[in-house]
This record gives sequence, C-alpha cells and structure tokens, in this order.
Amino acid sequence: MNYREVQNLAKETMAYAAHILCPGMPLAELRQRCEEKMRSLGASSFWYWDVGAFCFSGTDTALSLSGREYQTPPAVLQPDDLITIDLSPQIGDIWGDYARTLVLENGKAVLCAAQIQNPQWRDGLLTEERLHAEMARFVRPDTTFEELFFHINRFIQELGYVNLDFAGNLGHSIAKRKEDRIYTEKGNAAPLSSVPFFTFEPHIGLPGSPYGYKMEDIYYFENGTLKKL
Repeated sequence: MNYREVQNLAKETMAYAAHILCPGMPLAELRQRCEEKMRSLGASSFWYWDVGAFCFSGTDTALSLSGREYQTPPAVLQPDDLITIDLSPQIGDIWGDYARTLVLENGKAVLCAAQIQNPQWRDGLLTEERLHAEMARFVRPDTTFEELFFHINRFIQELGYVNLDFAGNLGHSIAKRKEDRIYTEKGNAAPLSSVPFFTFEPHIGLPGSPYGYKMEDIYYFENGTLKKL
C-alpha cells in the first residue's frame, strides 16, 4: 500500500458521494455512507480525530473548526445546496487527505464548476481552481511554507475573498502522527521539499457571505517538479 493508493481511495469515495447526493438526505447519513465506502475500499481507520468524513452543508460550509470539536450538523440536504466533504482515510500509518465542495442544483449534483447556475457558488469553486493553479505556478522545492502562506493569502484578498480557516493556515505536511504535522503558516521557514508530501486546502468565502468553499489535494516534489497525488 502506498500514498497514491490511499489518496485514490479518497477520490473514489468522493465520486461515490457526488453520485448519492440527493435532497432529503441527512448530513449524518452522508457521513456514514462515506465512511462505510472508505472502509469497504480498505481504509483501516481515520487519522483525523477518528472522523473519516467531515460534512457541512448550506451556510455551515463557512464553518471552520478542529476535528476534536466536530459533530455532524443536524442538516438535511436541499434541492439547491452547497456541501463540503473532507475525507481522511488511513491504512496502517499511511494517510489520505482529500476535500471538495459539491453543489446540488435542482436535486442533482453539478460535477463541472463552470456549469453551476448559482453565480456565487460557481465563482467560489472556480476561484478554488485558480488558487491551486497559482500555488503550482508559484512554488519551487526551496519555497518555504511561510512564503506560500503569505503569497496565497495575498492572492485570496486580491480575488476579493477571505481565508476562513480557523487557524489561518492553508495546509499541512502529511505525517505519521497528527502532532508531527507542520503547517503552511506564518513563521514556518521549512522548505516545502523538506517533507515527503503536503496538502494545499484553502478554505475561502466572500466577505459577509454565509457560504464557504474548499478544495484539497496532496502535493509533492519529484526531481524538482511539483506533482499531485
């Protein structure tokens, strides 16, 4: 088992989640079915506070909190709804980490951001794609976590958004233990290439808007070139 296999497990689970989304589904059921799917694909545990699928919908998508405080909100999916799912499967001591904000319109999942009818939701998800593209353009193996933190937070502001993360960071290293992670935050002078893998997961929203957007992937350097798991 390797990191790509565990990350692919998370991606397959997200595709499954998009397929089963429907109006009237309790968020607790969505979480349960995602966690059951990951276990059926081989996940032995969930590394982030034993929660395999952090699920938020509607105005709760702007919430940002630690996993130790998370309780699945008592929400039910609406015909037009915004849903964020953050998956953290683990096999042995190998982690996956994958998040997406999904959209329901007229009771059906819209899988292409450009086809979303709600202009605010469409722009939010397209902005997430721009942030990942800008990160990939900006970083080099010697770019520090702090340099990435300042650059992307400036870019988020230039695009008219705010960083919603409760700690203000944009991601973390992939480690063997939660307490060994280092973060994309002010003061972290370690180069990105000093860790085997790191996440990039900006959680953003418009000022004054009740909605939030998240897109998370795992990245690494191979022979000096940035790659995505």
